[in-house]
Amino acid sequence: MADNVTLTIDGQKVTVPAGITVLEAARQMGIDIPTFCHDPELSRPGACRICVVEIKGWRNLPPSCVTTVTEGMEVETESEAVVEARRTILDLLLANHPQDCMTCQKFGDCRLADYAYRYGLKKTTFVGEQTNVPVDESSAVITRDVNKCILCGKCVRVCAEIVGRNVVDFVSRGFTTKVSPALELGLGEKEAGCVSCGSCVAVCPVGALTEKNMQGIARPWEVKKVKTTCPYCGCGCNFDLNVKDGKVVGVTSNPTSVVNGRHLCVKGRFGYDFIHSSDRLTRPLIKKGGKDGDFVEVSWDEAIRHVASRLKEIKEKNGSEAIGVLSSARCTNEENYLMNKLARVALGTNNIDHCARL
Repeated sequence: MADNVTLTIDGQKVTVPAGITVLEAARQMGIDIPTFCHDPELSRPGACRICVVEIKGWRNLPPSCVTTVTEGMEVETESEAVVEARRTILDLLLANHPQDCMTCQKFGDCRLADYAYRYGLKKTTFVGEQTNVPVDESSAVITRDVNKCILCGKCVRVCAEIVGRNVVDFVSRGFTTKVSPALELGLGEKEAGCVSCGSCVAVCPVGALTEKNMQGIARPWEVKKVKTTCPYCGCGCNFDLNVKDGKVVGVTSNPTSVVNGRHLCVKGRFGYDFIHSSDRLTRPLIKKGGKDGDFVEVSWDEAIRHVASRLKEIKEKNGSEAIGVLSSARCTNEENYLMNKLARVALGTNNIDHCARL
């Protein structure tokens, strides 16, 4: 089998590795083919058909995400037939989709809205019954609106193939088909088995799955994204802090994260409220005036001198075994190693523990 194949896409010849799909070849050329169900990390169902292309000599319009390139293939990604097919698909999706874009949390980051704009669909031409079920607010962190679901199946596949939980799947058939936990339980019900990792939210192309704590707080274009490292454990997962007016209002995935990609645990994705908590200490405090005295704000230099002198005093009076050290799961492995050296070498005690039960 040849290592490379040469084909033509939109009149441009290109040589690509054998075995890749038309979609991948087009993206290598900088040609944007729309997709809903496709995700490079997940299996390829070729279901939504929004990525269809026209190939010379083929009788149908194949989905580019599951069509392998062949030598001499001639592909058109925006032919008249392709555009008509995509407009029809979008028209059908809009026929069963709420038109509340102005108040949808996904507005500005919704592929359905982007493609409707791209192909000039202002409203659907199909009028009839629409899905109308209550919004699932049972989860503490995720809002699930089945009415906005386009049945791309990404949430089903990411939960099964990446997270390994198999919490949701397709339920019923035909017009009543929807994505739901078993027995149509709420996502937040214990029996559903959801661990609130939010990977489904990260891959959802529309407003069917959104972060509950970001709703009504900020639009996607209003936030500044700051890539950082999760503070909860030593794994080193990265994500984007969403900052508005100098305040962290949410966390979203960053696909460039080397350790975790777009995937996080519930603590990393949703456990950021401590940042602006009124209970959080922001300055060092020392209790002055004896046992019943008050905590007084001091400089870091004074606080460190005080800690050092008290540790030295305790060690001289009661010995090293009178000292215990508690490290933190929010530190890096390197910081915990230094704490271990401080306890065993500098303080001379083996009384060091580490609480990872966050």
